[in-house]
Amino acid sequence: MTTQQTELQYLPSDLKRELLPQHVAVIMDGNGRWAKSQGLPRIMGHKRGVDALKDLLHCCKDWGIKALTAYAFSTENWKRPQEEVEFLMSLFQGVLRQELREMVEENVQIQFVGNLQALPTALQEEISRSMAETKDNRSIKFTVATNYGGRQEILQACRAIAQKVQQGILNPDEISEELFESHLYTAGITDPDLLIRTSGEMRLSNFLLWQMAYGEIYITETLWPDFDRKEFQRALCAYQQRERRFGKI
Repeated sequence: MTTQQTELQYLPSDLKRELLPQHVAVIMDGNGRWAKSQGLPRIMGHKRGVDALKDLLHCCKDWGIKALTAYAFSTENWKRPQEEVEFLMSLFQGVLRQELREMVEENVQIQFVGNLQALPTALQEEISRSMAETKDNRSIKFTVATNYGGRQEILQACRAIAQKVQQGILNPDEISEELFESHLYTAGITDPDLLIRTSGEMRLSNFLLWQMAYGEIYITETLWPDFDRKEFQRALCAYQQRERRFGKI
């Protein structure tokens, strides 16, 4: 076991285990800017970003955080240059193939949310395989939002519910928050307690619009490839200093 792996197993002394978020979500912003600052092509920023995400997943698992959700590819990201989009699809597929065995051994359950049917067939197959082989794992739930958009998620849920009403399967008076949530991509996944966004941008960017109703938001100027466990520790310290009232006094 490496020194870094040993350190990751122990919660830093300035963090209180009972106040840790159970579910952390991340908007991994700044890969392209990081690459530019290093004089590298944008794709190198994405590769470095994968390493940062892998390290964060290990950190969450070792520190006892039960769920991590990462915004990997939004519905708006299709507007990027075709070469970059194709590289990202290939990168996702390659990472899944390479890391699946380790995720199984580490007892990680991986789940993908979003409009997955629009993804390349080969990537869909890797996604299905990874979800099937880790479905019984319980150490941490790792959710990857791919071709995901919060507005689109809400619209598809509305359409599905409206169709049931139209068919006479559902009475409008029976529509509740719980029923609505059951029609979202994230059905069965608890709402995030903490959302971290890197690179200093102060917006949700169409991510988890319903689920973040009462989630805490932490913004850092750090670019995603430089987001390490020290940065994560700072985010958790800031989170633990907040009082979550959920609308109460």
